[in-house]
Order: sequence, then structure tokens, then C-alpha cells
Amino acid sequence: MAGTRGTTRKSSGPAQKGTQKTLAFTNNKVTKPSAALPGKPSKLSQNIKSEIIKAEDIKSEIDSASQDLGHIDSAPAIERQAKAEIKNVKQGLKDGTRSAQEVRASKVSDEQIKKFWRDRERERLVPRVHMGGIPLEEKVCRFFDMSSEFGPCIGISRIRRWTRAQKLGLNPPIEVLAVLLKEEDKGNGRKIERAYIDELLNSWGGVSSEAQSG
Repeated sequence: MAGTRGTTRKSSGPAQKGTQKTLAFTNNKVTKPSAALPGKPSKLSQNIKSEIIKAEDIKSEIDSASQDLGHIDSAPAIERQAKAEIKNVKQGLKDGTRSAQEVRASKVSDEQIKKFWRDRERERLVPRVHMGGIPLEEKVCRFFDMSSEFGPCIGISRIRRWTRAQKLGLNPPIEVLAVLLKEEDKGNGRKIERAYIDELLNSWGGVSSEAQSG
């Protein structure tokens, strides 16, 4: 007896839903503050501000002090230096207590001074146009003024600067001292002893040596 095959029935009910989860969307909005909240100033910024205030106070004090002092002309001091130094050099030449360089300078001839300047001119690629019309003696002295290896030339007489450089072993040109001694003998010591750049700086300050001596 042939067996009967069982028939399978399909469910007529609704299909089973899947287990996948859905994302939920909400209407919540994220808002940013319209302005940053003021923070407490750091200790570093307070210190910097304090230092700036101090610096401004110091500057104002310096400015007021400069106005009170006014301009100081170096001409009188340079003249005193030159007189004292010339006296020492000449006295030393008589006593034989001066250096060999100073003794040589007292014997330098005018021709040697001219040769010294010609040699300085040959060392340059272009001539010193700005020195046109200036006497030879002043040219030699201005060359010495601008020779920085001998120290600053402001506020010091040329002869004192020369003797100081000599004592320091810097070997300043003896022709410069020769010019200074010769000009002193001619009565031009006051004019020749002051560096030209020193005169310029004082004239810019509003006070000239002529105004003080007049």
C-alpha cells in the first residue's frame, strides 16, 4: 500500500519581522556660546604689563633729566686736556723722559708729513673728495680721528688720544704727533686739538664752542 506524502503548508500569516535596529533621530540642536567667557588674567601677563609700565616710567624720567641737563659742550675739557698733554710732552722732551716715538715726532719734517699723506692716499681706491680744500695738517689729523684702532675720538684731545694709544702699545703714527706739536708752536693748538666729528656732534646739539667762548 503506497504511503501518502505529507504536504507542507505555508503559513498564511504575516512574515516575521527582521531583528535589525533602526536609528532614532531627534530634534535636539547643539548650540555654541556667542562669546567666549572672560578668563582670569594669568600671572605671566600681569608681570609683563607691570614691566612695561616700569619701562615707560624710567624712559620718562630719563627724558626729563636730559631736558634739565641740556647740552654739554666738550670743547673746554678738550682744551684743558691738550694744554696739560702738550706741557708734559715738551717737558719730557727737555728732560729726556719721553718715549723714543715722541722724540722722533719732534724731529719730523714737513716733507715727511707730506709723504705720509701721499702714502695714505695711495692705499685708497678713490680719492678723498670730501677733504678738498682742507689743509694738509687737518687731513692728517682727521685720518687719525677715523682710525678706530686707537680708540674713540669724541670728548678727548687729539694729543691725549695719541699718547694714550702710545702707552697701550698701539703705535700711532708719529706724523700725527708731529703735526700737533708744530701747530701748537704756531699758536693753532686750540683749533687743531679737537676732532672734527666732535665739533659736528656738538653743533647738532645746538651749542657751539664759539658761542661759549665768545
